[in-house]
Amino acid sequence: MPGILEERPHTLISDIGPKNHSFEDQKNDSSLFTTSIANDKLLDGLLVSTFDEASCLSRYRSYLYRKASPHKPSVHLISKLRNYEHLHRSCGPHTKSYNKIMRKGANSSKKGAGTMCKYLVWTASNGLGNRMVTLASAFLYAILTDRVLLVRFGSDMFGLFCEPFPDSSWLLPRDFPYWKDRKHIDTYESVLTNEKTNGSQELLPSFLILNLQHTHDGHNNFFHCDQSQDLLQKVPVLILLSDQYFVPSLFMVPSFRLDLSKMFPEKDTVFHHLGRYLFHPSNEAWELISSFYEAHLAKADERIGLQIRVFNTHRAPHQTIINEIIACTVQHKLLPELGMQSSATSPLKKQTSKAVLVASLYSEYGEKLRTMYLANTTATKEVIRVYQPSHEQRQKSNNDMHNIKAWSEIYLLSLCDALVTSPKSTFGYVAQSLGGLKPWILKRAYGETIPNPPCQRAMSMEPCFHYPPKYDCRANSKVDFTSLFHHMKHCEDVTSGLRLVNANR
Repeated sequence: MPGILEERPHTLISDIGPKNHSFEDQKNDSSLFTTSIANDKLLDGLLVSTFDEASCLSRYRSYLYRKASPHKPSVHLISKLRNYEHLHRSCGPHTKSYNKIMRKGANSSKKGAGTMCKYLVWTASNGLGNRMVTLASAFLYAILTDRVLLVRFGSDMFGLFCEPFPDSSWLLPRDFPYWKDRKHIDTYESVLTNEKTNGSQELLPSFLILNLQHTHDGHNNFFHCDQSQDLLQKVPVLILLSDQYFVPSLFMVPSFRLDLSKMFPEKDTVFHHLGRYLFHPSNEAWELISSFYEAHLAKADERIGLQIRVFNTHRAPHQTIINEIIACTVQHKLLPELGMQSSATSPLKKQTSKAVLVASLYSEYGEKLRTMYLANTTATKEVIRVYQPSHEQRQKSNNDMHNIKAWSEIYLLSLCDALVTSPKSTFGYVAQSLGGLKPWILKRAYGETIPNPPCQRAMSMEPCFHYPPKYDCRANSKVDFTSLFHHMKHCEDVTSGLRLVNANR
C-alpha cells in the first residue's frame, strides 16, 4: 500500500466542528462561548491575534484538532514573549540597528557591550527532530539574553513553518557577512581559552561561533558557567551550531534560574509552550495534516501514535520490533489482545474504534500491523484501523518534501491520545512535547529477544538532553547534576542524558 502522504491531497478541509471541547454546556452563554474560542485559538494568551489567517491557516485552526492543554502558560512567560516580539520588531532584519552592526562585518574586533541589539543566529544540523529541539532551545536562550533569534534555513526548510513573530521575519538575510568572512570568525572556545590565559576581554569579536554540537563535548562543559555567560553577553552576534536540546543547561546557569522559574513553574512544559508558540505548519504542510486527519483519524474513538525509529536494522529484525510494540501496547491497554471474546465477558454496548498512526521510514511496520488486525478479531471487539502516511526507507535531511512529510507526521503524532516512541529519537520528542504527552518509550531490542519490560513510561513530556555537561563550575570537578537539581532526572532512553521533570507533582 503506497504511503498516504505520497498521494499529496490538494483540497483543504472546510471548517469542522470543534472536537474535544464541551461547548454544549456553553451554548446558552454566547459571551462565554466566544471567550472560550478565543482562548483556545490563542492558546491561553501564548499567541497574538495580529497575523493574517490566510497566510498561516494552522495558527488559527489547530485548536480544532487537539484537546485544550491542561498546562497553561504563566503570566511571566506571556510577558516575556510580548517583550521579545517588540525586540524582534525593533532589531530584526533590515532595521537600522541590524544594518549598522552587520556593516561592521566579522572582521570587526571592537568590544560589543554597548550595542543595543544583539543577535543569535541559528543554523541547521542533522535531521528535522534535532533541528526543532535545538531551535526551541535557541529561542529560550535568546529570550533570556535579550537577543534576536534569526534562522538560516536551507531550501529544505523554507516550506515547513509559518513566520512566528508578528510584523517581522525570523529569516536571516542572504547578505549576512558570516558567509563571506567565516574564516575570520573566532570560536567561543578559542576566546574562552584566551581569556583564561591572558585574563583580558578587551578585544572581543563582534561575531562569535558558539558550538554546542554533541561532538564538541568539551565545549559544552563550560557553556552553563556564569563566567562563560558574562563573556558571551559582550558579543553582539553569536552563531549557534548545535543538534541538542540544551535547555537543561540553561537551568544550570545561576543568573538565569529565577527568570526560568517564573516563566516555567512547571519545569516539564518548556518545549510544550515554546514549541506551540514557534512551530506552526505552513499552509502546504497543514493541507497534508488536516486532510489526513479528517480522512483517517477524526472519527476514531481513540488515536494511538506509534513512532518507530530503527537506527540499525541489522541489530533487531522488523518482526522483533513488531512483537515488542504489540507486547507494550497490549500490556498497557493501549491496544486490545487478539482472539475471540471470552464467554465470561459481556460484549461492549457500543462497538468502539481505535486508529493507529504509524510513523516510520519502513513500510513493514504499518503493513504487518494492518494485516494482523484485519485478519483477526480483537478480544474486546474493538475495531482497529492502522494507517502509515509514508515510508521513505531512509532519512533525507536535506530534501524539502521529505521534511514536509516528516513535519506532517510529527504533528499528526502530537494529535494522538497516547504515544509509543522509540528510544533516543528527537522525532518522537517533538511529537510528545507538542501534544503534552508522556509516551511509552520502547526498550532497545537485540536479535530476536523482546526486552522485558518492552517499554517504559516517560517521567516527563520534555525532550532528553543527550549529552549534558558533567562539570560543576564552582567546585571545579565532575558532578551528576541530578544530585544538584531536583527537577532534573536521567532519561529513560539515554541513561547519561538529562530530562526536566515537574518536581512539584
